[in-house]
Amino acid sequence: MSDVAAIEQFVKKYNALKSEVAKVIVGQDEVVSQILISIFSGGHSLLIGVPGLAKTLMVNTIAQALGLDFKRIQFTPDLMPSDILGSEILDENRQFKFIKGPVFANIILADEINRTPPKTQAALLEAMQERKVTVAGHQYSLNLPYFVLATQNPIEQEGTYPLPEAQLDRFMFAINLKYPSFAEEVQVVKSTTADVNTKVNALFTAEEIIGYQNVIRRIPVADNVIEYAVRMVSKTRPNEATASEMVKEFIDWGAGPRASQNLILAAKTHAAVNGKFSPDIEDVQAVSQGILRHRIIKNYKAEAEGISDEQIIESLF
Repeated sequence: MSDVAAIEQFVKKYNALKSEVAKVIVGQDEVVSQILISIFSGGHSLLIGVPGLAKTLMVNTIAQALGLDFKRIQFTPDLMPSDILGSEILDENRQFKFIKGPVFANIILADEINRTPPKTQAALLEAMQERKVTVAGHQYSLNLPYFVLATQNPIEQEGTYPLPEAQLDRFMFAINLKYPSFAEEVQVVKSTTADVNTKVNALFTAEEIIGYQNVIRRIPVADNVIEYAVRMVSKTRPNEATASEMVKEFIDWGAGPRASQNLILAAKTHAAVNGKFSPDIEDVQAVSQGILRHRIIKNYKAEAEGISDEQIIESLF
């Protein structure tokens, strides 16, 4: 099948996938779109929001609709790295045997990731970047496709540890979840308090997802679009000559090269899901909020004056 035909088929399957997820998840269309874009781009997502906004249900539903193996890890202050990666035990023949931890699945839900200390958070770093883990000096490859979808409570809540910048940078998207509208909340209450059991059908196989990821990577991008993305990222760095007055005034640290890579990858997927065969500047802008939000570090002045990440990112356009 040609890449053009593959993208046309992908658009149909993607729309069917969104309809399948919508059987369970009311509203949150933008959030679901960003999660799916990150999955088909081969990236990870961080979902930020207060408890009760169906973050866990959303990830579980998406995993079912994609037909992928799914594991949930509940992050708590006493969670140890071996609880995630697995550990070696002595078997009956007094030989060491490796028992795999929950990290060995296609989709990992790292629930409330910022409730565990940095040592345990760091256990996911190698898995997210290299798609393998090292335990007791032995490397173990993870099954592909592989995604970490983490949920995070707002930092202001009790008992949270801020994620290290190196860990944040591993996430392609940081997605803010907002409260549902009145009509959506009425629909949620109706559907969850009645005797209704909705079945989510698996629409993909692991091989199909990897195939579509490869097709998306082969999508050509014009030089001016790549230059636009790199220029946008360099503008977030307060010490660069291209930085705007707003960036110089309100940002301590800007985004690194991984942001530029992710902007282009996500723009390719955004173009593909909309039936386009090459991304343009509008596609880069459409994905920029989720990709840059967690990579720019605001200073105290920005916090004091109530300047939001969204305002700063929009000023880069």
